[in-house]
Amino acid sequence: MINDAFMQDPYPAYHALRAAGALHWSPEFCGGAWLLTGHADVASVLRDPRFTVRRAGGWANSSGPEALTELREFKRIFSRSLLFVDGAQHTRLRQVMNAGFKPAALQALAPRIQTIVDSLLDNIVAKDAPAQFDFMEDFARPLPALVIASMLGIAAADRTDFVAWSDDIAAFIGSPTPTLEIARRAQTSLIAMNEYFRELLPQRRQQPGDDLVSQLLAAEAAGGIITTKELLAQCCTLLFAGHETTRNLLGNGTLALLQHPQQWQALQQTPSLLPSALKELLRFDSPVQYTGRRLKVDVEMHGQLMKKGDLVIPLIGAANRDPAKFSAPDQLDITRNEGAHLSFGYGPHVCIGATLTYMEAEIAMRSVMQRLPQLQLVSDTQAWGQNAVYRSLQQLPLRFAHPASAAKTPEDALYA
Repeated sequence: MINDAFMQDPYPAYHALRAAGALHWSPEFCGGAWLLTGHADVASVLRDPRFTVRRAGGWANSSGPEALTELREFKRIFSRSLLFVDGAQHTRLRQVMNAGFKPAALQALAPRIQTIVDSLLDNIVAKDAPAQFDFMEDFARPLPALVIASMLGIAAADRTDFVAWSDDIAAFIGSPTPTLEIARRAQTSLIAMNEYFRELLPQRRQQPGDDLVSQLLAAEAAGGIITTKELLAQCCTLLFAGHETTRNLLGNGTLALLQHPQQWQALQQTPSLLPSALKELLRFDSPVQYTGRRLKVDVEMHGQLMKKGDLVIPLIGAANRDPAKFSAPDQLDITRNEGAHLSFGYGPHVCIGATLTYMEAEIAMRSVMQRLPQLQLVSDTQAWGQNAVYRSLQQLPLRFAHPASAAKTPEDALYA
């Protein structure tokens, strides 16, 4: 199923799977896995405690026999991440992490996000004619890295390393059957990220600030609510997970809007639609196409027996276009109001940074509409990355009219 055609457009494959049945065993996918495409089934599995997220070790070991010993440190770090723990441990860690994602904490971050967005757009607008830029390289890729760096209290000058480390980790997570070389690069980057935070902690203990690392250290000092090793793992998780999701929402969402000019124009004319538009963009082309669970016990679904230890792949991208849940699911409709998409997961493991991603994307998209109202695609064809989990554009060349030369339109009054 994972081929060049799938990377360019996975949705025909999802339609074919759904038409053939609700549940499929694929011997090739991730070394053997059950595939689920329906919205109701995916939502059910994501909240069912019989389906565990504890799969980091098996995932790394699938890279080959050498992985059993060579990737030991990689598995140790990942196994402490909020993404790969269940039950009481997950509840405890999430409770600690929630401090940095409360509404008041996020609202305090909003002015910093706006400043970063404005700076990136200043650089784009300052470009000489022809007024053309790569939306991914110049805006969508750096923005979330800078925001997360600010949130964690990391110097902006270090963001280049973090983006590179994040890409290596995402390449491993996005490979259904990661090679040993992909796993080695991911381990090297995860260890480097871990060491960066390890060196940062003594500074924050001596001089705490209002950043999330300082808040986590306060929880550690409050009586062992979180250990140092767990704290380091959560910092790494926040960095790469927050970067990947937001970057791809901005890229995929902007492309979808520009490919549907009427939707783009409607959003420009009625900016109040932006919150619902973001939900629809997440549904229409999810930044995260699937996730994984391991069975803790035997489970029967749709007349088939899935055995303890089997890997189950909830196909989020397919669930978001399930016609049993959404009318005309292959159409983009920024006014749609038909229930929740699953792009941020569901149940206990719903994305802890979902509200931050919405806020970041809303500030970014609103500013893009204001500063670059006549944005256009340079080409009708786009180059997609080769990551099956994180659906991401490699580049997104766009052109715009310089503010001084752009013709005034009735919509301009909206942004005066």
